[in-house]
Amino acid sequence: MSLDYENDSQLHEKLIEDVLSQYPDKTAKRRKKHLNVAKAGDEIDQEEGRPLSECDVKSNIKSIPGVMTIRGCAYAGSKGVVWGPVKDMVHISHGPVGCGQYSWSQRRNYYIGTTGIDTFVTMQFTSDFQEKDIVFGGDKKLEKVIDEIEALFPLNNGVTIQSECPIGLIGDDIEAVSRKKKKEINKTIVPVRCEGFRGVSQSLGHHIANDAIRDWVFSGEDKHAEFKTGPYDVNIIGDYNIGGDAWASRILLEEMGLRVVGNWSGDATLAEIERAPKAKLNLIHCYRSMNYICRHMEEKYGIAWMEYNFFGPSQIEASLRKIAKYFGPEIEANAEAVIAKYRPLVDAVIEKYRPRLEGKTVMLYVGGLRPRHVITAYEDLGMEIVGTGYEFGHNDDYQRTSHYVKNGTLIYDDVTGYELEKFIEGIRPDLVGSGIKEKYPVQKMGIPFRQMHSWDYSGPYHGYDGFAIFARDMDLAINNPVWGLYDAPWKKKQAEPLPIAAE
Repeated sequence: MSLDYENDSQLHEKLIEDVLSQYPDKTAKRRKKHLNVAKAGDEIDQEEGRPLSECDVKSNIKSIPGVMTIRGCAYAGSKGVVWGPVKDMVHISHGPVGCGQYSWSQRRNYYIGTTGIDTFVTMQFTSDFQEKDIVFGGDKKLEKVIDEIEALFPLNNGVTIQSECPIGLIGDDIEAVSRKKKKEINKTIVPVRCEGFRGVSQSLGHHIANDAIRDWVFSGEDKHAEFKTGPYDVNIIGDYNIGGDAWASRILLEEMGLRVVGNWSGDATLAEIERAPKAKLNLIHCYRSMNYICRHMEEKYGIAWMEYNFFGPSQIEASLRKIAKYFGPEIEANAEAVIAKYRPLVDAVIEKYRPRLEGKTVMLYVGGLRPRHVITAYEDLGMEIVGTGYEFGHNDDYQRTSHYVKNGTLIYDDVTGYELEKFIEGIRPDLVGSGIKEKYPVQKMGIPFRQMHSWDYSGPYHGYDGFAIFARDMDLAINNPVWGLYDAPWKKKQAEPLPIAAE
């Protein structure tokens, strides 16, 4: 159950005023639009019966040159998020070797299969552009790379071409290469125009990748005409199986009687994507990266879609009931049985960890869905969210955030390194959840940290099983005895007993 609390609006407004005062006037004017303090609005949350917070800020706008941003590029959005986890396809980083090397091994997108035989998620393929390729073009080289892949890894089910910045600049015709090689090897070849300079962040890369699925996967022949559909077929969209998240989610959906026919794109196969239009409902977890293809399937195939949130028991229960309601009484009864089955586990986790985490404050700064979706998982443990923001969110992401944040919460869009440090210094939260680039500066400030992109090499965090791991990890971070050793001994007035983390 969520906590009823308010944050310190005056302090947060003062922090915004202080950081803006350090900028030149023009920069301060631009950045002011991206910072805000959530306030109670007039709109009422229909499910919880409370006023929704107003936390709108300017978003999806180009970062100011010269400031430190932690955004990724369009290539990162396509290769690193949407296409990279599709396990039985080979994903070519078409361009210089650097981008491919940086994206090697993905984001802990777990998969089942034999690497190098029928799965290729953690392998890196690049056309390794050199100067002569920039001058004379890389089409021939790309064809040769696809031929080599076909010879070395014949069990691959297709290839994607993830173009890097130079490809868009020199005008390589990757679409023509794709059509030619598709005829020659009779496999799906998908060109993705995701050059890093496109758009203002990785967000456009998600959109481009979705469009590539629409144009190069869905527009072809129906390869699964014999596939027998059922009344409870669903697709999981926008779960990348980080640390096994999609598996934890799939267990719950199947326990309530649904059949998951497609899992995008963590642990996904090309066949799962191809037959997705045959499902009855699309369940979307990461709205930001996959809403485009869900809207397309709704318009063209009439497949409804709904968002769900499997972080923490409060949202899991609400989501299971919302999904079940779509399918009717039988599935609704099954959902209640699933909720009842896991209730003892939830009670045990909360009984163990809530006394150790009650009242602890948290600041978040992540991408995708996490700045809003994980809030209630923390609140299920008695923790309070004092600030949250998106790396590459859009206006509708902040509208959705209003359902989760409390009055007075500090809101920051594409926050600069300077702003984030000053906000953390001013608030001194008990925990910061952000990305790997923020981890070590925050820990050097003496503040516990959890990496909320890849779960700090832990997980899963989705589902009931994931909630138990989530609670354990937050306890380990906050109640680690090392924080009691942070101050120099001569600065301590009195030694305090060290807390011991739970096992």
